Amino acid sequence: MEESEKKYPSLDGIKEDLQTLRLISPAYAGREGELTAVLQYVYQSILLGEMKREEFSKELLRIAVCEMHHLEILGTLITKLGAPPVYTACPPYPVGYYSASCVNYAKQPRSMLCADICAEENAISEYERILCRIKNPQAAEVIARLLEDEKEHLKTFNRLLAQL
Repeated sequence: MEESEKKYPSLDGIKEDLQTLRLISPAYAGREGELTAVLQYVYQSILLGEMKREEFSKELLRIAVCEMHHLEILGTLITKLGAPPVYTACPPYPVGYYSASCVNYAKQPRSMLCADICAEENAISEYERILCRIKNPQAAEVIARLLEDEKEHLKTFNRLLAQL
């Protein structure tokens, strides 16, 4: 399973809130945010497919699609909180644009999965940190739901690593 079966909370009614915006922005397009996860997992899926590791490739792609959904949710949330969904860790300021140098470009399956496990552990820690500081209950509900998926991804990567 790559994502929790629980429904994602609605973003309807979320109002401008710059404090919450600043808290969640790094999870969107920061160095270890959802954008990095999408790009890294797609990269790895392609390489694993070329290595004839189809099961691994498909799992990575499924998780990448889930992370892409997270990116969409966070981008929409950022817009509702008062900034355009620019690929930067500090919207609304158009500085510090995202760089694909954040992606881990490992080429060996074990190294890939170790990097993915580290990425998911960092995502979990980041979402837990946000939840400790966020004061907007509706946004907190969204973050808590994303956190559930990240925990599922971590389980999947640990299972894949054990299969090597």
